[in-house]
Amino acid sequence: MKANETLGRIAVMGGGSWATALAKLILQNVPDIIWYMRRDDRIEDFKRLGHNPAYLTDVVFDTDRIDFSSDINDVCRRADTLLLVMPSPYFKAHTEKIHVDLSEKIVVSAVKGIVPDSNDLITDYMIYHFGVERERALVVSGPCHAEEVALDRPSYLTVGCPDLGMAEQFAQCLVGKNNHAITSSDVDGIEYAAVLKNVYAIAAGIVHGLKTGDNFLAILISNAIREMERFLDAVSPRPRQICDSVYLGDLLVTGYSRFSRNHNFGSMIGRGYSVKAARMEMEQTAEGYYGAKCITDINASLEVAMPILDAVYAVLYKGMPAAKAFKQLAQHFD
Repeated sequence: MKANETLGRIAVMGGGSWATALAKLILQNVPDIIWYMRRDDRIEDFKRLGHNPAYLTDVVFDTDRIDFSSDINDVCRRADTLLLVMPSPYFKAHTEKIHVDLSEKIVVSAVKGIVPDSNDLITDYMIYHFGVERERALVVSGPCHAEEVALDRPSYLTVGCPDLGMAEQFAQCLVGKNNHAITSSDVDGIEYAAVLKNVYAIAAGIVHGLKTGDNFLAILISNAIREMERFLDAVSPRPRQICDSVYLGDLLVTGYSRFSRNHNFGSMIGRGYSVKAARMEMEQTAEGYYGAKCITDINASLEVAMPILDAVYAVLYKGMPAAKAFKQLAQHFD
């Protein structure tokens, strides 16, 4: 069975770097895609230039194979599979415009965040608010930086779905000469891990900015993966191997890579930027800023021991100086 026989027409919903990287991968395996971008001027520039005018500008597309639209309902009506790649802070603003019946659609979340305010996972939000069947609600995660996909470097993705056959179908849309995709049924774990690794990447960036050193960074990351495991076991108990690439691998690449916007955001704070100034300096959304609050809110009832999360939250939302917060944090490490 070909990758697109079950999935039908695929729509990429979002115009950022991650959306662009995934569109590149998908177009290696399907004849054409629909691509939703909210700005008509961005679409016109894309058509004229043959590449995304704002993100991953070195990735050239055959625009004859792309059906662009700024009408989200038109896209939802004509597509069979919706790949959601909006930043989580703006997710509700986009989806609140949708009045098309999505109950028979396949929905794939590549949103590395939680719905703000309600603190819902993206797949849960689509299930509860749009009637999407749980067996047709998928998630795709790393370890994978959009920039390295653009450079054709070897990359690895995980596609999660309760129906592993469905997960395999979408995974086939992402494979290529230098890209690999595996499957998992741990949808909730993958989504929460994608949020947490961004929070921990901010912590890693703060350590870098404070010039605390590689030794401290190593102990931070080793404690972070244990903290992630404790939270996942509490919020979504099930067998999982925390050293699998979708958990530990994604944490490592986000915590260490120069491509990580969350690491860079944290580094600015460690170097002395205020949180407000660092946010203004960022050209793209640092999802971990929002994730720190969402996970803190969720953990208020779970009461999992999460000292790294607490330290990042104290810096981002309580105004605690980074040096003080991380000096206190060091006392919790082993």
